[in-house]
Amino acid sequence: MDIKSLKDNNKLYLGIEFGSTRIKGVVTDDKGKVLAGGDHEWENRFENGVWTYSMDDVWNGLQDCFANVKKDFNDKYGIILDSVGVLGISAMMHGYLAFDKDDELLVPFRTWRNTITEEAAKELTTLFGYNIPQRWSIAHLYQAILNKEEHVGRVAFFTTLAGFVHWKLTGEKVLGIGDASGMFPIDSNTRDYNKVMIEKFDKLIAGKGIDYKLEDILPKALNAGECAGIITEEGAKLLDPTGEFKSGIKTAPPEGDAGTGMVATNSVGVRTGNTSAGTSVFAMVVLEKELSKVYPQIDIVTTPDGASVGMVHCNNCTSDINAWVNLMDQNLKLFGCNVDKNTLYTKLFEAALEGEKDCGGLISYNYFSGEPVTGFDDGAPLFVRKATDDLTIANFMRMHIYSSLAALKSGLDLMLREEGVKVDEMFGHGGLFKTPVVGQSVLAAAINSPVSVMETAGEGGPWGMAILASYVEESNGRSLQDYLNEVIFAGRKITKIIPKQEDVDGFDAFMKKYMAGLDIEHAAVKAL
Repeated sequence: MDIKSLKDNNKLYLGIEFGSTRIKGVVTDDKGKVLAGGDHEWENRFENGVWTYSMDDVWNGLQDCFANVKKDFNDKYGIILDSVGVLGISAMMHGYLAFDKDDELLVPFRTWRNTITEEAAKELTTLFGYNIPQRWSIAHLYQAILNKEEHVGRVAFFTTLAGFVHWKLTGEKVLGIGDASGMFPIDSNTRDYNKVMIEKFDKLIAGKGIDYKLEDILPKALNAGECAGIITEEGAKLLDPTGEFKSGIKTAPPEGDAGTGMVATNSVGVRTGNTSAGTSVFAMVVLEKELSKVYPQIDIVTTPDGASVGMVHCNNCTSDINAWVNLMDQNLKLFGCNVDKNTLYTKLFEAALEGEKDCGGLISYNYFSGEPVTGFDDGAPLFVRKATDDLTIANFMRMHIYSSLAALKSGLDLMLREEGVKVDEMFGHGGLFKTPVVGQSVLAAAINSPVSVMETAGEGGPWGMAILASYVEESNGRSLQDYLNEVIFAGRKITKIIPKQEDVDGFDAFMKKYMAGLDIEHAAVKAL
């Protein structure tokens, strides 16, 4: 079909994802081909001890992103994008958005980045016998109860960012099961919240001035492929204030960025895995069986169709690299050299390949914020070396790329080495993999496993969400894995890198110094 026919036959699919630094949207056809896209840059704020985004940021960002998608579509095809077949919203997982019975926000949005729920997370992990990380929504709710915050008795509904935006667009208080699994544990047998753990939580909060049941305030969990409601007239105007975008459009279950990352890398089947590396970094492996014990470094979440996934999530990844590249860019400008930023990144990343395998003894900690995987509630970016270490640009850049994955590796080693979890292939996506070969080869060395990058890797989460939107209409009874294999990824180009033993040994040597030097980072956090 031509573009007009695709639109007239409801064969266009729109995915919009709220990432940490960008809100991005893409329109695809029914085979997953990207037809148009647009984005909006935004940034979280640290206000009153909490990492947050304002609601004005959310709506202004959504509207600007969609306006840019519309413009790109119109510029390319001369057609106004006033409808699609199915629309889907995804966003950063976890966090805390709580509302009262009048649908008023009770406290500012608390994002995944906050490390303020340690007491609650530990108590719930013990109660459930199931790892509850600090960033999970249930940890935020229970910490607020422990803190005796005034608002907790008035909570009528709480959700994630994706769930919130979807609710306002459709009126439906629902969540895709993958995103829901970052709010509260999921039972993969029933494909719903774990009832036994809900009962335990309700008993835990009894007598604390709370008169609601947890199940009553959670969004309903939906599986991939289910229709999650339609865009209301109010929702259409929220998305597109020009009034051109139509109401009545179907929606997919709102998902988290972990779920869209799995879809975008075709890693929803058993023994497949993916690593998303940007502002934060996480790696996920679809499990064949349950882990033998609870690890605080490993989350158990689900695929968008409810299968169990072992996930290591780290708060920090590329922010420190970006800071150093910006410094180098400023240095170049002092001498009148205006180098394209993408070119600068590419040259510096390629230089890293020339560095010594163990980075010449240099180590750094990229902790812009706390890093629970390695035991930090707060962070302080740190570069440290001995006077005798070889300080070259190649070693310096290799060190920063190693550092961006080091905390992740410490958690993955528990899953892959101690638990013996098998991953046939890891797929990489996100900003760290934009420069060909470099980030891919470093990750392969870190996990001692093949790492592949698809030609679609640059599309990332919003593309994954658009695919989930298309699955609502195009599944034809196929499982999500079969749909991805047979429709979306058939014939796609894949670049695979096999780890070299000398690179694996080099990363292991770096990790020994990195783990031993955590005391230095603790001292820096305390001193600063």
